[in-house]
Amino acid sequence: MEAIWPGSSSFSAGDTPYGFYDGDTDFSGSGNHNVDKFSNWAAKRLGYPIVAVELQKEQFYACYEESITEYSAQVNQFNIRDNMLALQGQATGSGDTKTDLTHKKLTPTIGRNIQLAEQYGSEAGVGGTVDFKSGSIQITSGSQVYDLNAWANVSESGNSIEVRKVYYESSPAITRYFDPYAGTGDGSYNMLDSFGWGNYSPAIQFMMMPMYADLLKIQAIEFNDQIRKSAYSFELVNNKLRIFPNPTNNYKLHFKYLVKEDRNNTLQGTSDGVITDYSNAPFNNMTFANINEVGKQWIKKYGLALCKELLGTIRSKYASLPIPNAETTLDGDTLRTEAATEKEALITELRETLEQTSRKALLEADKDEAEFLQEKLSKVPYPIYIG
Repeated sequence: MEAIWPGSSSFSAGDTPYGFYDGDTDFSGSGNHNVDKFSNWAAKRLGYPIVAVELQKEQFYACYEESITEYSAQVNQFNIRDNMLALQGQATGSGDTKTDLTHKKLTPTIGRNIQLAEQYGSEAGVGGTVDFKSGSIQITSGSQVYDLNAWANVSESGNSIEVRKVYYESSPAITRYFDPYAGTGDGSYNMLDSFGWGNYSPAIQFMMMPMYADLLKIQAIEFNDQIRKSAYSFELVNNKLRIFPNPTNNYKLHFKYLVKEDRNNTLQGTSDGVITDYSNAPFNNMTFANINEVGKQWIKKYGLALCKELLGTIRSKYASLPIPNAETTLDGDTLRTEAATEKEALITELRETLEQTSRKALLEADKDEAEFLQEKLSKVPYPIYIG
């Protein structure tokens, strides 16, 4: 015969499976939410004393402890998810100095955003975390094509490189006197006049020009470049460099490049003892005494659902019991089904409530409130001043 709830209990340290809250006076003392009061309340909600409840104090204590840890886990999961961008890279601590973010106010920063932006800076060549290196090759008269990958095999120990800039440009010459933007070859003054600026600075006076004037100007620039500018150029495909025109003398050509392994290394800037992901964010079980009445009400309901589930499991040991001249069917399956539904509803309710307090949701609510207030104030009539 299964043990029956005796009608009361007396908690002692060590009665719970893990002892997470045995030293918390709100849990083990004489407060309104202590574990013995929960056990008595849960037994009555399960039908005691009208119905025999096949649970002992250890089962009630275990369900209450699990309910508190479940609440703590749900809230901590939300806090980790809502703050992960700011948490990554922060120190976890170790030993006696191990960081504990439970019940802590977290202030978001833009540090992580800056780290992400630095990667774009590397690509744009305006900063970032990847070093740009300088290299050079010997240009030989009569040879147009050069394999920079072959150069990297020697200079970078076989590491793949990506050439970002080649210093091979048209040489500055008197050709720049013939201003390509003037079109007539008379220099900058004629450029100002052709745009209608005359003797005035472009910052002072402008003139609207028809679209065909821009097209004519583009043609003039292209024609100018073909005739007056140097034909020095290059083509770079898969780090194979082709230069134009065919060199007629020997010289050294310089370029900038990066090592692909440096840019593609996802472990750059990492170290041990920092928050990397969801699994090592330093959140622990909440202190039961610090949980407010709203949270403790959720914990009681979830703990009752766990007790109902456990009672259903016990009663499912036998589908029915024989009695004189008949048999009685037990409600184990019904209790487990009800418990599963109640647990799912409570978890869903808690998650939805937490999402309503996320940083994004609060900012959107603040925006809506500000817009509503602005609209409301816009309808307030201005006071009439009578002198």
